[in-house]
Amino acid sequence: MPDLEHSEYQSGDLVIYTMPKRSRHPGPRARSIHPAPLGDDYSYVVDKFWVVVEAIDPWQVLLRTRRGKTRVVRTDDPLLRKARWWERWRYRSRFPDPNAPIPEFRPDEEDSDQEDSGQQSPVRDANSDR
Repeated sequence: MPDLEHSEYQSGDLVIYTMPKRSRHPGPRARSIHPAPLGDDYSYVVDKFWVVVEAIDPWQVLLRTRRGKTRVVRTDDPLLRKARWWERWRYRSRFPDPNAPIPEFRPDEEDSDQEDSGQQSPVRDANSDR
């Protein structure tokens, strides 16, 4: 059995995940913006400020986003890192509250709940906003 007490990440740790994105209109927090060679899109990265809910094992952590969603990320993912002391201070309003209640579900259980109920998720048409 792996020793979870010696995991690099502990419950309550503030982490930053550098999320790669692609869109036509990068937001104000976008960094490293590069236009697509043959199109109108841009590729860029955005820092996401999350908190560790628990170390699942030495290779995976359960993270909570600012809006309460949960994500499972590998600890060896180069896009995941602990927030430095000055980032914890400077971006303190962007991190989720580490003392907030933990959600009752896990990300991989969302899909199975939907299959059991027989309901389909609503699908938005990309042109419906126009």
